[in-house]
Amino acid sequence: MTDVAERIAQRVTSGGGDIAPDRTAMGKPHFEVLDGLRGVAAMLVVLFHIQGITVNWDGAKVFFHHAPLAVDFFFALSGFVIGYAYDDRWPRMTVGRFFALRLIRLHPMVIVGTLLGFASYLLDPYAGAAQAVSWSALLIALAMGLLALPSPSLPNRWTDTHPLNGPCWSLFQEYLGNIAYALVLRRLPTRILGLLAVLSAVVLAVCAVHFGTFDCGSGWDHLWMAPVRLSFPFLTGLWLYRVRDRLPRMSLGYLPLTLILIAIVIFPTLPEIGGFKLNGAYEALCVILLFPAIIVAGAHSDAGRGLMGLCKASGRISYPIYITHFPFLYVWMNYVANAHPSPQRMLAIGAALVPFLLLVAWGALIVWDEPVRARLRASLRRG
Repeated sequence: MTDVAERIAQRVTSGGGDIAPDRTAMGKPHFEVLDGLRGVAAMLVVLFHIQGITVNWDGAKVFFHHAPLAVDFFFALSGFVIGYAYDDRWPRMTVGRFFALRLIRLHPMVIVGTLLGFASYLLDPYAGAAQAVSWSALLIALAMGLLALPSPSLPNRWTDTHPLNGPCWSLFQEYLGNIAYALVLRRLPTRILGLLAVLSAVVLAVCAVHFGTFDCGSGWDHLWMAPVRLSFPFLTGLWLYRVRDRLPRMSLGYLPLTLILIAIVIFPTLPEIGGFKLNGAYEALCVILLFPAIIVAGAHSDAGRGLMGLCKASGRISYPIYITHFPFLYVWMNYVANAHPSPQRMLAIGAALVPFLLLVAWGALIVWDEPVRARLRASLRRG
């Protein structure tokens, strides 16, 4: 258990009315501030999608300009948390058991998100003829989506590799990162892991300046950018966990770090000057330097008095809201495009979507995800 986790445990058991942090399957307390920040990042993605649809993704009118960077933040958090949760369990734990545990953690919500996307595609009352497609193509997308695998694009879904639920592209990359960790990365010396992170940072920065944005990797036209976006943050998160005791003990707290994340996301889009795409350089700076610093600070921070419950709830809802919101926003997209609502109506419906999507995500978590994971973990222990 890390020094930070030990402090959490001591504070919780000392009384004083604090809410205990959630614990991993092995009884380790979560990093409550990192849990809370993951929820903040997920909500920024949701707000970005809702507001972006209302302005037809007109860059000058989009407010949460850099919200796609939340995915890179998730990858970095994933590397850090996987190192924390599993590094000390080898070789007692087999590769097969690791894969089973990760599937139990991630896949129930993949199924829910894909089924919601399938229903959305079939039942959308505002799509008109834009989503006319053969049953065979639709069922192929469904079957592949239920496995979190890429499938051929569908009409009215851009060039998405996961056309029934676009955000599932990042879950596919998450699985690839988990496979790489179990088969290779866990065995690497920390120095080699750091070197790979540096090399991947160079590749990531070059690609970011080339495209001028990190918002790549979800479609077939730039599929190769998905593993590029995964590599640096995931490797760096794992490396940060392993060298955590040698790093400066920065501590800012949940609210200041939340404000930093929001500031990163709403920072204006930068122009291209002399052929150099400043926006890509800014986003590379955020992913390569700021996000690792935020993770280090978050790992050494306490939630603060009265904020533990908020961090816990934010962490619990982060994955469900991320993976369930987009099927409903496909309908929102077609409504805005084809029903031509007034700005006032769009504002009212867009605002109402936030609590609605939170309610759907919370329901999916309580009714499906947590009970299914509990049963599957129990079955795995019996086996």
